[in-house]
Amino acid sequence: MNRRRIPALVAIAMLLVAACSGKSKTATAPSPTPPTSAATTTTAAPPPVYPLTGLPVTDAATATRPAPVVKIDNADGGRGNTARPQLGLNQADVVYEEMVEGSVTRLAAVFQSTDADPVGPVRSARSTDVSVFSPLNKPLFAWSGANAGFAQLIRESPLVDVGYDAHSEVYSRRNETGHVAPHNLYSSTPELYSLTPPYAPSPNPLFPYRAAGEAMLPSATPVNSVNLAFGSGPGSAPVDYVWTPDAGGFARSQKGSPDVDENGAQIAPQNVVVQFVTYHDTGYTDVVGTPVPEADMVGFGSCWILSNGTITDGNWAKPAPDAIPVYTDHAGNPVKLTPGRTWVELVPIGGGTITG
Repeated sequence: MNRRRIPALVAIAMLLVAACSGKSKTATAPSPTPPTSAATTTTAAPPPVYPLTGLPVTDAATATRPAPVVKIDNADGGRGNTARPQLGLNQADVVYEEMVEGSVTRLAAVFQSTDADPVGPVRSARSTDVSVFSPLNKPLFAWSGANAGFAQLIRESPLVDVGYDAHSEVYSRRNETGHVAPHNLYSSTPELYSLTPPYAPSPNPLFPYRAAGEAMLPSATPVNSVNLAFGSGPGSAPVDYVWTPDAGGFARSQKGSPDVDENGAQIAPQNVVVQFVTYHDTGYTDVVGTPVPEADMVGFGSCWILSNGTITDGNWAKPAPDAIPVYTDHAGNPVKLTPGRTWVELVPIGGGTITG
């Protein structure tokens, strides 16, 4: 090695050592920015409501139980051939009225949020019942008697048979207020619930309901009363509903007299759904030869929705027997009901008149 270069190399090394031993600036990571907490808003969950009334749940145990459907006699033919006054109709969440023989109607009371003890008089099933009540998600079905064809339909349907033939132990005869056979058979919802199978779920909601303060649709117009007729033959019992603001509902009359229960309380549901339907002849007749009709429940048609002192002229649609009917105004807007009890009238086309 060239000895002249040694001092130069040593000098360079000493400069490097000095540089390393001195203070130097080093890059530092920026201080982390504290996370910005987004403003949180707390929205209270709406209180749970009963599926068939839209009213707040007052007993959690009742909110999850199934729906019993009780077929209730509505014979109104005078002394010895009358079912009025009935029991349990004012406690039902929803009540349906359908034609059963000629122009005679029968009722079907659907319970869930409240009980009725006793309830009745209980009468026979019809083929219409399968399509009407299948959407309720395996309801308990209380009935007494039917022809062999209808009875087979019920037993093969999604309805849970808790009828008289299957469970006579939860039925009894009573003759209060002059009821005589066959208009004197009663049961109770507590007894019917004792027959609940393990697979029976709570019912599906049948209607949408308005929230507190929610306005009616613009298509809803004021109404005072309507008249509904199921025919003009023997046994016909036309119905009137009159808006009664003090009761917050539509007071029901039948065959010209206030429709009251056995306790003297007039029926006045918050909502009345008038569903205009066609009926076809089933080929069966009653004991005196009167044809037995069946309502055509699958399809579409017109309807009136009575709620909060108004009437909405609209349409109904039900694409399948187990589908829940949809009710809309003529613009296609779903019609929401007032939370509370509802009567559904399966009226023959042309059987409705707005009377006030």
